[in-house]
Amino acid sequence: MEVGGRTVPLMPDGRLHNLDDWTPEVAAAMAAAMGVSLSQDHWDVINLMRAYYEEYNVSPVRKLLKRALLREGHAELARDERLDSLFPGDVLVQGSKLAGVPMPHLDAELERRTYAANRAADNPRVKQSRAAGHFVGSFNFDGERHEVTPTGNLVDLHRWNERVAAHMAQKEGIELTAEHWEILNFLRGFYFEYGISPMVKILMRHMREEVGPEKAGADYLYKLFPKGPSRQGSRIAGLPEPQGCIDG
Repeated sequence: MEVGGRTVPLMPDGRLHNLDDWTPEVAAAMAAAMGVSLSQDHWDVINLMRAYYEEYNVSPVRKLLKRALLREGHAELARDERLDSLFPGDVLVQGSKLAGVPMPHLDAELERRTYAANRAADNPRVKQSRAAGHFVGSFNFDGERHEVTPTGNLVDLHRWNERVAAHMAQKEGIELTAEHWEILNFLRGFYFEYGISPMVKILMRHMREEVGPEKAGADYLYKLFPKGPSRQGSRIAGLPEPQGCIDG
C-alpha cells in the first residue's frame, strides 16, 4: 500500500506487516480502501485501542474495550449498536486493523493443539520449566491424571476444583488462605466475565477499582503469589496463562 510516497507492507489479510509502520495517515488510507471515512468517533475508538495496547501489550476484547470507553466518558460509543455501525466488519477485526494493533482473542479461541508437542521430553520450554516449582507435563491427584501446559496451567480447565487448586498451590510452596482465595476468585470471576486471564497490570487496575487499593498493590499481591499474581495465580485458579507481558 502506498501512503505519502512510501510503501507500507501489508499481510495477506490487510493488516500491517510491521506495527511500527502505523501512522494516522496509514490508518486513513487503510480505512479508505475499506470504503470507510474516519470520523471523530472512529478515532476515539482507534486511539483507545492503541492506548490500551501500549499500556498492557495486549489488545482489548470487546467487553474490556466497552468498559474502557465507558471509563473515558464515551457511553454512546460503548453501545454494541454504535460500535457495529462504525465498524461493520467488527470492531475487534476491523478496528484493530485500523488501529495497527494485533487482533484480540478470547483465551478459548487460542490454539491448544501445540500442547502435545510442548510436552515432548526434548522441548526446551519443558526442560526450562522443570526447575520452576510448578507441575510439569502432568500430575496425579486422587487417582486421576491431570495434564498441564509448559507453564503449569491445566489443559482441561473444567477439571479444576478447590482441592486441585490446594494441591497445585502446595506444589509451589503455598498454603492457601482466605487472602489467596480472594485473589483466585477474582481471577476466575474476571475470566468468566471477559473470557481472558488478566495479565498483572490489568489485574491490579481492576482490583483497585472493585476491591480497593489496599489489596491491589504489588507488595500485597506478590507476597501472596511470589511468582506473580497473574502467572502463578492463573495456574492455581485453573485458568489459561495470561496473554501479553505479565508479572514484570
